[in-house]
Amino acid sequence: AALQKLRGHCDLSAELEEMLAEQAATEGQRAKKPWELFQNRGVRWQLLSIVVLSSAMQLCGNDSMYFYAAYVFQEAGIPQEKIPYVVIGTGSCELITSVTCNMIIDYAGRRPLLLGGYSFMAGWAIVFMVALSQQAQVSWMPYLSMVCIFAYILSFGIGPAGVTGVLPTEVFDQMSRPAAYMICGSLLWFNLFLVGTAFPFIVKSLAHFCYVPFFLVCICTALYVGFFLPETKGKSFLEISEEFKKRNFKTHTHAFPYKGPEEIKSTVL
Repeated sequence: AALQKLRGHCDLSAELEEMLAEQAATEGQRAKKPWELFQNRGVRWQLLSIVVLSSAMQLCGNDSMYFYAAYVFQEAGIPQEKIPYVVIGTGSCELITSVTCNMIIDYAGRRPLLLGGYSFMAGWAIVFMVALSQQAQVSWMPYLSMVCIFAYILSFGIGPAGVTGVLPTEVFDQMSRPAAYMICGSLLWFNLFLVGTAFPFIVKSLAHFCYVPFFLVCICTALYVGFFLPETKGKSFLEISEEFKKRNFKTHTHAFPYKGPEEIKSTVL
């Protein structure tokens, strides 16, 4: 009844079957503690994936764009009293793209959005650094810097901002999801503190090339997504677990008996 009210239709057989299969797979287990996930070989790649993506959310330099926004807008000739409203506009762009991402995520897939988001951010980081270095010499460079700020934030919103938060739900079972979200949240706040503390020193040391560390983070994250993160679109949790199982137990599969999705479903039915 609750599912019918939530979904708005009566054909829930496939979803109920998936829920029962997942329940059977975790039967007899208790909720995991965060530190237990680090000790469990069976979730090694799932845990590594959320650690990488949750850390990259803050280490990619998106929040640092706001550090430069007022300066760039002022150089572009925007009146001083209107700059705060333009900065608010950049935040609104991030909000709109994050909502848009949640609307298209089931059509586009998780990997393309993450891969595209971080790849575009890496590209715009290069353009932004070039624009900053030439801003005093070329009259139209401040406008290119403005474009880079909006493009960087839009790329972040349409990919990493909208996708990263849903991944722990899709790659961890019901007993591990709360602990996984605790790890994600802790990493988000720790890395936000780290970037906020370190960025002024990065600017002082690297000047116009201060986005080199963020560029490297975006490149490394895009490579990780491209090579190691499986697509979860249109797959049940048990199917996703089977893909991660091949990595987690690549050399010791025989030592860890595992019921596949079809075997569990047949048991439930």
